[in-house]
Amino acid sequence: MRFEAGENEAGRRLDRVLKKVLRNAPLALVYRIIRKDVKVNGRRVSGETLLKEGDAVEIFLPDGQIEALGLGRPSVAKAKKQFGVVFEDESILVVNKPFGLLTHGDAVEKKNTLANQVVSYLAEKGIYIPGVTKTFAPAPANRLDRNTTGLVLFGKALPAARDLAVMMRGGAEGPAYVEKYYLTVVKGSLKTPLALKARMIRDEGANVTRVLPSSGEEGRDMVTEVRPLAAGNGFTFVEAKLLTGRTHQIRAQLADAGYPVVGDRKYGDAAANRMVSEKYELTTQLLHAYRLTVVCGAASLEYLKGKTFRAEPPARFAEIAEGLGCCMKMKL
Repeated sequence: MRFEAGENEAGRRLDRVLKKVLRNAPLALVYRIIRKDVKVNGRRVSGETLLKEGDAVEIFLPDGQIEALGLGRPSVAKAKKQFGVVFEDESILVVNKPFGLLTHGDAVEKKNTLANQVVSYLAEKGIYIPGVTKTFAPAPANRLDRNTTGLVLFGKALPAARDLAVMMRGGAEGPAYVEKYYLTVVKGSLKTPLALKARMIRDEGANVTRVLPSSGEEGRDMVTEVRPLAAGNGFTFVEAKLLTGRTHQIRAQLADAGYPVVGDRKYGDAAANRMVSEKYELTTQLLHAYRLTVVCGAASLEYLKGKTFRAEPPARFAEIAEGLGCCMKMKL
């Protein structure tokens, strides 16, 4: 068989590319195949050879053996498209994730996920071709909880995916590439902005983030800026800006500050949650990732500098916020 190295293979070692292509082959067998049965641009090369885009890679094995080693050309099961497209160009895709959809699969749900829906969408458009695009599959650069709605970014090829991952890890972990803003409604009347600084540790067994004093040494930094937008009837519609990206950061820090997120069963106010459950059938946090502003783009995505992506809150979010007395009829 023969294939050309594309941008997803460019700059990668031959042995690592072939381990992805022949996914059932042990590494020792991959090296043996490279020594005896592989040519790049008509020449024998070592496994450490770095491929360039357009390099012709030939594997001189019978088709049956290649298929047994895992090449194949799998099709992507068509997944119902539940997300909205916010922005798309040749490098990235920005989507609006709906309520109730996992970003990635878990132990219970492996098929109907945002990641699988995006792969299906790109495959239908001919942008991602399984079995041809051998060493890369589109994956989200950021993750939202199942019941948090809003913006999720995907790289459509490996270089963009790598650069997006760097950008979304920024902030306290490195340069501030992207400013991340969320909307939520909290219990309590918040009059002035909050600068929340703390440390955190995770209890993975209970799936809980514990908030610790910022003056301590245990745990990791956690920083959130909160701005009240509208208030009424003991509730406040707020914007939260993440300066770090910890699991459950907004929910845990707002609860610790005395302003728990409405509907949040893990960190929230029990009495307020009962009320919104009875009145609006809301049984989970009301949280929406609504705006991302690119401060600077990494490497291949430098052209995104200054770009802002927005996803308006779902109609149900607005209905609940306004019903609680937090008027959302303003420019966000």
